[in-house]
Amino acid sequence: MPTPVDARLILSDDALDRTLELFLLAEAALWLTADGGLDGEPHRLGRGHYRAAFLLKRRPGLGVQDLAHLTGLSKQGASRVLGDLCEAGYAQRDQGEADARRRPVTLTEAGQAFEARVSHRLRQAFARAYRAGGLDKAPQAAAMLQALAATVLREAELPA
Repeated sequence: MPTPVDARLILSDDALDRTLELFLLAEAALWLTADGGLDGEPHRLGRGHYRAAFLLKRRPGLGVQDLAHLTGLSKQGASRVLGDLCEAGYAQRDQGEADARRRPVTLTEAGQAFEARVSHRLRQAFARAYRAGGLDKAPQAAAMLQALAATVLREAELPA
């Protein structure tokens, strides 16, 4: 027997378009916030490098294929981003345990500092948004974001 649909969850196209518009504007605002942490970066690294560094912090040992899948980058693009991080001294490639061809990447201390500098600004922006939206709504916001991210998460669980 199918589960009944909750009528409160059926939104008009206009309401969904407004949500999409807000999401796109919020994304732009977040990247502008991140850019403030990237300004003056001596290695001229950008948003893609930050995204990779953040994911390496949350999921140490990612390889090129994993990063490409999680970010939507091509394998060539993911390889370039990881190579740039390694060249800057922000990441290091390790030898794969089971497969010598797989080169898991981890952040160095300098890479951790790079990631922390930008993430600090973004955490502040999220904290302000959660306060404005109501702290009691934070779990629902996280559940919505996780549902949106489900297409790239594969079977991997979000770190706690």
